[in-house]
Amino acid sequence: MSGDRSGPAIRTRTRTELRRTRRPRAHSCWDHLYAAPLWPLHGTNLGTLARTCDAVGACLTVPRHPWVPEALARGNTLRKPLCTHWTGDPLGWLRKQRERGLRIVGVELADEAIRLADLPAAREPTVMVLGHEQQGIPPEALDLLDTCVEIPMIGTGASLNVAVAGSLALYRLAGLL
Repeated sequence: MSGDRSGPAIRTRTRTELRRTRRPRAHSCWDHLYAAPLWPLHGTNLGTLARTCDAVGACLTVPRHPWVPEALARGNTLRKPLCTHWTGDPLGWLRKQRERGLRIVGVELADEAIRLADLPAAREPTVMVLGHEQQGIPPEALDLLDTCVEIPMIGTGASLNVAVAGSLALYRLAGLL
């Protein structure tokens, strides 16, 4: 290495520069991309997924469990409201989205699943469904899916947690990967 460099080769952007390139406030419902962890197990994962929803401009749809609001509040370190839709009936909500014509993509290990790398960006309103972290998407919900996407893994684990799997699929559906 020569000693004639005047500064670092890589310069990170300042908070001011980042603020100029991002939305100044939380987005309202764009009715385009929904993350739907409808059978959540761990609250911390919902909070993390909420941050990803903000990053890609997606809405979050969650069940009305007593612990969910606190989990979302704890995970929302942005301190701005997130576009959140609530449901007391996950299967009924999914049926309604199908009737509205939305594309429904499940993140699930299934024989018919496509690889994450082959998942096209959402060109029409799309719901990304995430199942329970141990049992996955319930069998009665699988018939409501248009397609399944699988995240390839070479390790010994069977799956990723909801926050990680959902984040990967959301970035892909948003066309950012």
